[in-house]
Amino acid sequence: MFEIRYLAENEKDFLLEMLYESIYIEKEKKPPINELLNTNELKKYHQNWGRKGDRALIAVDNKGTPVGAVWHRLFNIKERGYGYVNDTTPELGIAVIKEARGKGLGTKLMYTIIEQSKNDYSALSLSVDVKNTDAVNLYHKFGFVEVKKEGNSITMLLK
Repeated sequence: MFEIRYLAENEKDFLLEMLYESIYIEKEKKPPINELLNTNELKKYHQNWGRKGDRALIAVDNKGTPVGAVWHRLFNIKERGYGYVNDTTPELGIAVIKEARGKGLGTKLMYTIIEQSKNDYSALSLSVDVKNTDAVNLYHKFGFVEVKKEGNSITMLLK
């Protein structure tokens, strides 16, 4: 059984781990976490976390151990993320540790953040690698539609 709750201030390192995990790069080609997350392309996803539009939920197991997270952040045209659609649509990210996959946790995390975001936003967006078919299928299940394809990345939108 898993509990989903808001990310606590002292759990930001876990959120960074999940951001790293959410980046779809073959394991043998993936740079170390600090190197990858501090690139200009990815710093914008975590720097100054807690600003307006930032929301993060964490999943913990029955021992209180973090096992997954889902989050969103607003970007603007000047500092847009890979899944940027417009200035009023937050970009979503999600990751679950390997040991907790295949148990419905990703679905539960997605459902929870979508429900919580309905009152604040008219849409959510995300970016997913075309090779990450499990994630693409999960997003389709929730009603996300493909709005742009660029290189290996698909931008999807849920209204």
